[in-house]
Amino acid sequence: MIIYRYLATQILIGLVITTAILLPLFSFFDLLDQLDDVGRGTYRVVDAFLYTAMLLPRRLTQIAPFIALLGTVAALGKLAVNSELIALRVAGVSPLRISFAPLGVGILFLLGIAALEQSVAPQLQQKAISNRAIALEQSAELGRNLGIWTRNEQNILRIGRMLHAKKAADLEILYLDKEGFLLSHTHAEYADIIDDDLWKLSNVTVRQFVDNQILSTHAHSINWQSFLNPEDISTLTKPPESLSPLELVRHVEFLRSTGQDADSYALALWRKAGGALMTIAMLLLSIPFVFGSIRTGLSSKLVLATLIGMTVYLLDLIIANAGLILRLDPAFTALFPSITMIILANLWLRRIF
Repeated sequence: MIIYRYLATQILIGLVITTAILLPLFSFFDLLDQLDDVGRGTYRVVDAFLYTAMLLPRRLTQIAPFIALLGTVAALGKLAVNSELIALRVAGVSPLRISFAPLGVGILFLLGIAALEQSVAPQLQQKAISNRAIALEQSAELGRNLGIWTRNEQNILRIGRMLHAKKAADLEILYLDKEGFLLSHTHAEYADIIDDDLWKLSNVTVRQFVDNQILSTHAHSINWQSFLNPEDISTLTKPPESLSPLELVRHVEFLRSTGQDADSYALALWRKAGGALMTIAMLLLSIPFVFGSIRTGLSSKLVLATLIGMTVYLLDLIIANAGLILRLDPAFTALFPSITMIILANLWLRRIF
């Protein structure tokens, strides 16, 4: 038990040191990107630093596999260079038993990342995006002058902009029959969201298409039974990667139930699962690094681990984007890299053990 505590402590120190190096490095690149926008609108240097700081939890979840690989290699490699692993082997501790320590610490690390992914990271990232959009005088929706587009079986809704969580402006509602032909077009200057499915439209113009004629009417206000609630609207204005896993599950179900394309959100959801599997893969991959020959030294092992980590990280991004373009199954696209790495790590482990 004392041995495992010692090993776990060393690995934990390795993870902390690696995080302290990699997280500021990736954040520095984020800051450089934000500094390009300083001076636009009311966006200032302090806003760029605040935006970068609020993205720290998200960056940590994204580089977690990289941290797991380098941190474990650094910790166990240091023990190997100092002949401590050899002493443990002489004392009768097998490599398999030694590997339980990094796996145990890795699981705890993964649980912490999962907690960040579900709570802190999405909230801070969404707040950062919102603050930046306001400072740059940009729309927080799908794009300036594009608005939010969504639909169900018989309605197509466009929201020009959200003034706040309970009020929208510049709405268009297209009502279709079961064959997909347009029956009416409604435009409202404003909409007050009364509750989850009741909206009060103000300054409304309704055009009905009947027997090759267009009948136009105007009303000061009318009530409309909406098919989406304020939470759905809020989700539509956020990038898929900024949503928590539970938000993604709920939104994917909503999009599919209303006949909309959910691939980008499904891919974001499965990539979060793929990130967890990739972290496990990197932990497994780090063990053969240490139990191989140490004559090349720790620095060369860290360089090789860095190259592998960067290659896997870039390939994962390429495969995800290619899968989205080619409309491949999101689960396959997101999980293929991590499952492949787990298989390769197991094959390497068998050669060592």
